[in-house]
Amino acid sequence: MTFDITRPAAFDNRVTRDLGVEIPIVQAPMGWIARSRLASAMSATGACGIIETSSGELDAVKDEIRKMRDLTDKPFGVNIAQAFVRDPAIAEFVIDQGVKFVTTSAGSPTKYTGVLKAAGLTVYHVVPTLTAALKAVDAGVDGLVVEGGEGGGFKSPTPVATMVLLPLIRSKVDVPIIAAGGITDGPTMAAAFALGAEGVQMGTRMVSAAESPVHNNWKQAIIEARETDTLFLNQRHSPALRALRTEKTEALVDVEHNVFGDFGNALDLYFGGDMNAAIALSGQVAGRIESIESVADIVAETVRGFAETVARLQG
Repeated sequence: MTFDITRPAAFDNRVTRDLGVEIPIVQAPMGWIARSRLASAMSATGACGIIETSSGELDAVKDEIRKMRDLTDKPFGVNIAQAFVRDPAIAEFVIDQGVKFVTTSAGSPTKYTGVLKAAGLTVYHVVPTLTAALKAVDAGVDGLVVEGGEGGGFKSPTPVATMVLLPLIRSKVDVPIIAAGGITDGPTMAAAFALGAEGVQMGTRMVSAAESPVHNNWKQAIIEARETDTLFLNQRHSPALRALRTEKTEALVDVEHNVFGDFGNALDLYFGGDMNAAIALSGQVAGRIESIESVADIVAETVRGFAETVARLQG
């Protein structure tokens, strides 16, 4: 079937139906970054913005979820990052806010899936391995976010690239999949669909977006990065981290101890622009990002590039 981006239902699949969106592109739930300013801009395009909890600042996060109602009437989601959420009532709060889509990560898929689904929410769990994917499906999740090791942020200490992980999991499960790791434009989205995904998630691309709240120094570091300018840290512990190459991260490459103790002052990095104040998380795809663009332009260019790639493959 020919893909026609002029049709409103061009992306009609299980992910768009589960999330209630028009475009199956999800903005990653990055700590301190994935808040109402960025998430509402994403949802306004017809794609899906996500509010984070991995910062651990639950009072602030709750305010950000409330703000979304004033900023957009479009669907959005919330990520519950279990390793960083200390309040077990977070699920009830999300339910009470009328949120319909939740991703769970950094913990067992059995912890919140039951209570969220009982309240009528759709739950996708983030997985870095086939074993984790099978466990999540057994726990009753509605879908998976399959996260390749080239992506930025918290990772499995034994990373598997999206090109290998995505088709492997697709061959073993029948739930809808959102692909993450290495996704930045239409061709990479089309590649993910060819490997079995029905949606994609963008992280690093959204850190560099105009609506991203991070300091311009970080955005410029992404734009100037080469494809070799990320480092994989904390491999002897869990989770590992993929981050931009800086003086700080280069000093942490071969350490034996858990580098979370050396993470640094995140706010000085995120909002103060000191690139060595903390670990600047980033995916390898930083090497392909060349400009700061609005979320609307990123989504529109991705959809257009997806359509052009599909048309080219159709001959």
